[in-house]
Formats: sequence, C-alpha cells, structure tokens
Amino acid sequence: MTAARSFARTLSGAMSAPALSALLLFGLAACDSPEQQAAQKREVARAAAVSDTFARDQQLWRQQRKDELLKPDGWASLVGLYPIDAGSHYFGSDPDNGIRLGVGPAHFGLLSLNKGRLRFIPERGNSLTLNDQPLKGAVNLLADDYPAGPSKIGFDEGKGILTVIKRGDRYLLRARHAQAPTLTGFKGIDYWEPQQEWKLSAKFVAHPAGKSIDIVNIIGTIEATPNPGAIEFERDGKTYRIEALDQGGDELLLVFADRTSGHQSYSAGRFLDVARPNLQGLVTVDFNKAYNPPCAFTPFATCPLPPAENRLDLEVAAGEKTYKHDDPAPAASATAQAP
Repeated sequence: MTAARSFARTLSGAMSAPALSALLLFGLAACDSPEQQAAQKREVARAAAVSDTFARDQQLWRQQRKDELLKPDGWASLVGLYPIDAGSHYFGSDPDNGIRLGVGPAHFGLLSLNKGRLRFIPERGNSLTLNDQPLKGAVNLLADDYPAGPSKIGFDEGKGILTVIKRGDRYLLRARHAQAPTLTGFKGIDYWEPQQEWKLSAKFVAHPAGKSIDIVNIIGTIEATPNPGAIEFERDGKTYRIEALDQGGDELLLVFADRTSGHQSYSAGRFLDVARPNLQGLVTVDFNKAYNPPCAFTPFATCPLPPAENRLDLEVAAGEKTYKHDDPAPAASATAQAP
C-alpha cells in the first residue's frame, strides 16, 4: 500500500469528502511522475466517495431512527403499563376501577384473565375499536406472544391504543397515546460523531442449533431467548465477543453494555442490529448505529438487559448517547405501575 493510500484511508473516517479531497490533492504537487499523480487522484476520488457514502448512510439511518421512535404508536407514545392479575377487573381512568389508567374513558369495561385466556366486555356508551373496527360486544383478546401480534383496543378517536403484553408468565396492559408527553416533548437524540473506524468486519461464531440464553428484562422477568451464535470483533488489538439474540426478524440483535454505560450512554446498555452472517460467516458491526432501548425514553417499556457475557471492557464511543429528560431519566430497574 502506498503512503498516500494509507493516509487517505486514515483520514476518510474523520473528514468530510470535500475537505478530504482538498487536502489530498494539495499534496499531489510533490509528485514528479504523471502516472503517480493519476493514481493519487484516483485514490483521492475513491476515498472521498467512501466518506460521502458513509456520511449519507449515517444521516439516513438517524432520520429513520427518529421517525420510527416518534410514530403515533412508536415507543415514545407509551403512557402506561399495568399488571393484570388472574380474575376479573374493571379498568379505566376513574379512581373506582380495579386497574386505574391515566388516560382514556372513565370506565372501559371488564377485563378477565383466566388460565391465559383474556376476555374483554366493554362498557356501554364507549366509542372503542378492536383492530381498527368498531367494537360492539365482548371479545377475546390476544397478547403480543401471538404470531399475528396483540389485539388493539382503540380509544380517543384512534389517538389511544391498549394492548396486552406477556412477559414470562405475567400479563400487562400497555397504553399508548399520540399525545403522550414523551412524544410531544421529545428532546432529540445526542450522538457521538460518526467514525468509520467503528464500522467493523466481524466473525459470526455459530452455537449448536436450538441454543438459548436467559435474558432478564427491566421488570425482572427472565426469558429464554434464542441465541444462535456470537459476534467476535477486534478493536485495538483485542478480541471482543457479543452473544447475539434471534427475535425472528431479518437481523440479529446485540444487547450490550460497555465502559460508557451509565456515563455518556444509557446506564442499562444499548442495542445494535446486525445482518445475519454471509456464507463466509462474516458480519458488519457498525457501532455508529448503536441505539438506546425504549426504556431510555419511557418508564413503560420492558427492555431486555445485557447478559453478563455482553458487558464489554471497552469504551464504545459511538452511536447514541444518554437521552436527556426534563425530569430524571426513567429508572432502569423498577416495574412501571399504574398512576
């Protein structure tokens, strides 16, 4: 590798494309050979193109991340999380309910849980929907462990949504609203400056088929989660390893903590999505796209916590920083309770 090519690769991760081109072209005057100058110009153009593509990719990802978070039914829209005990419970925003919500009608109706079966009898006079269709009578509700997803009870002209989630053996009623304070008062996300040196080529180390790993979530529930393998990467001459989780999508999920956790980044760790390995068992790990779990924005989420294997003795100064709330950030340990 020529000195100029090495220099170009070093700078391409730290400078904008125009600045990089200007700096490297300035150095071409010292070259006597026209062939050398032509080769240098091609290397400058290549490095500038790589830098520009990287910058645009990072900008696009950040915009998509923000858009997803701020959807009317996105994570920032959560307004409540309420345990459902076995038996029958009236629920609504009036204090006389067994499950008192902070939003919605005074009396939604009667919710029953019996041996994993959920039954909802709506109160007369309410304008509710079930999966976007008018709700006219008693129905069975599905929780989020069903392949098709949970049943959605709409209220407040569609601005509010209730769903049932299952965590371990526990059922909880989750409330969302398009006018949630965490949504309307969103403060924006702080990031480290993107650097190409944090976009790494890594190796996927497969586990035996069917292996799982126990993952504790923020409300204390332990769930066995498919663990198809680990991601190994090198940084500053050391090898690091992160156990990967398979949640059934097109990508694997890395839930990790590092030496910035609780300081510059969220105390309960961060998430990172990576593509499934190619035929050679290689994956790209871009820590610039490490992002905060929903619990960083709302106390009404049930985020998985990093297992001991995924607590890195490494300062990952890349990706999202701690979200800054007006009030103290949501606790990373307590179950969200009804108001």
